Amino acid sequence: MRIRIALLLSALAALAVIGPASAARTHSSATVKIKVVATEYSFTFSKASAKKGSTVVFTVKNTGAIPHNLVFTSLGKATPMIAPGASKTLTVKFAKAGRFAYICSVPRHAEQGMAGSFLVK
Repeated sequence: MRIRIALLLSALAALAVIGPASAARTHSSATVKIKVVATEYSFTFSKASAKKGSTVVFTVKNTGAIPHNLVFTSLGKATPMIAPGASKTLTVKFAKAGRFAYICSVPRHAEQGMAGSFLVK
C-alpha cells in the first residue's frame, strides 16, 4: 500500500513539473493573427511583434489606389500583388528570434516608406 502511494505521489510530482513546461511550449507555438493595412506608401500592423515559435497569419488589406504586396525579404515569403480594396493572407512560422525585414516590392515603394522590420522575441 505504501509503495502504491509513493508511486502515485511520484507520478503527480512529475506531472506538476511537466505540465507547465508543456503549456509553455504550446503557448509559444500558438497561431497569431495580425492585420496589415497597405496604402501609399506605408504599412500599418495591428501588432508589432510575436513570440519565437509562433505561426503568424498576416491578413494584408490594400486600402490604397494602386497594387501593393508584403515581402519578408530574408524569409523568401510574400503575398501576391494585392489589388486596391482586396486582401490576401500570408502565413509565416517564426522559428528564430530577431528582426525580419519587410518591403513592398513594387519599384520605388520601399524607398518611399513601404519598408520596416517585424520583431520576433
